[in-house]
Amino acid sequence: MSIAHLPLSDEAAMGLALEQAQAAQRVGEVPVGAVVVHQGRVVGAGHNSPIGDHDPSAHAEINALRQAAQALGNYRLEDCTLYVTLEPCAMCCGAMAHARLARVVYGAAEPKTGAVTSLTRLFDLPGMHAPSVTGGVMAEACGELMQSFFREKRIMQQLDKPHTPLRDDAVRTPDASFADLPGYPWPATYLPDMPVLNGLRMHCLDLGPQDADITWLCLHGNPAWSYLYRKMMPVFLAAGHRVVAPDMPGFGRSDKPKKTSQHRFDWHRQVLLDVVEQLDLQRVVLVVQDWGGILGLTLPMAQPERYQGLLAMNTTLATGTQPLSAGFVAWRQMCNDKPLFDVGRLMGRGNPHLSAGECAAYQAPFPDAGHRAALRAFPNLVPEQPQDEGADLSRQAEVFWREQWTGRSLLVVGEQDPVLGVPVMQSLQQTIRQAPPLWVLPQAGHFVQEHGQTIAERAVAHFSLQER
Repeated sequence: MSIAHLPLSDEAAMGLALEQAQAAQRVGEVPVGAVVVHQGRVVGAGHNSPIGDHDPSAHAEINALRQAAQALGNYRLEDCTLYVTLEPCAMCCGAMAHARLARVVYGAAEPKTGAVTSLTRLFDLPGMHAPSVTGGVMAEACGELMQSFFREKRIMQQLDKPHTPLRDDAVRTPDASFADLPGYPWPATYLPDMPVLNGLRMHCLDLGPQDADITWLCLHGNPAWSYLYRKMMPVFLAAGHRVVAPDMPGFGRSDKPKKTSQHRFDWHRQVLLDVVEQLDLQRVVLVVQDWGGILGLTLPMAQPERYQGLLAMNTTLATGTQPLSAGFVAWRQMCNDKPLFDVGRLMGRGNPHLSAGECAAYQAPFPDAGHRAALRAFPNLVPEQPQDEGADLSRQAEVFWREQWTGRSLLVVGEQDPVLGVPVMQSLQQTIRQAPPLWVLPQAGHFVQEHGQTIAERAVAHFSLQER
């Protein structure tokens, strides 16, 4: 590959590297491309090819350096500039130093393996040849190519998951139950197998760029599922953020253990911890409601460096030291007395503005009694006594939020909620360190996400502020 002996701008040369990256993508390789320029002429070009070449060293930079050295008849490339679409790793930085490159220009940063500035600064090591470095050239285009590649790969992998064998002790809601859901256009996506799930298939939306400034981790409660966040997720995505919305086992499109005894506080918490670890979530704003908070509020103390914000709605920490609200006790009794209650009808009573199709979408995961073990189990899992499972963890979390939390917070409550309404949320607000005043929505009930667009818009503004 060569062009006329004319000066190349950084953008023009990076454009040629992007063409190489696109060539990698077409053959199923990770889309990274590189070119080496000498006196205005491209003397080396390459893209990632470790899969096709059966060569772990066949990164774009290495391939381009090899071609340039052959073209110039010298392994020293002292008058050359290497352009690469992604921040180089340690191996490639070492090769660049040995080549005595004059300059390195890269596009998108690579926070996991980048050895120029992100993960480490290899060129700063004593005795290491240090080329001049320019980063961020056409970073958006370079980053988008990577993100689209992995986004498509995740979707293809996840679309294969419907064929995951179903455990004998679980049931799976038919896909037809989720056809044409109002306001929920996202295809079903499933997490890779996690040991804690022991073969259960878990549904989890993962939308938007992985390196976004904010990752919104949206945790639903009982008897809802990720459909609950359908009015909030578009606002987060429009802001350029990442959204992760899992369906807990027993809910939504996830597999549903048949026995109520299979549902335990500690197990569900561990599932959520593993989701955060599996997806390597960073810069997280934790978004919780109902059981999403009873479980989710115990997560950040395990890895506080992953979290930068909390958006809590109609939820609590169940420490076993305070009586459960009268509204919750009545809800629990109703669930025990009428285990086959219609979820859609329940949602419609509390949210009369919902359409019949939206109410049906909430009922969709639970076509019969065999799919409702989680709905039967969860009301009785809320820790009520200090010795109950989850109570000690919740007390530890209470200390964390009161004494150690350093992120921003936003607390919202529906005034019409008789279960986890204003008094409960006022208590939680007093627990959260430096929490702002409670935002009360007079028209909303327990499921405030049904007024979610307004909440999401305010949340984006609140958590996008630079000053923490």
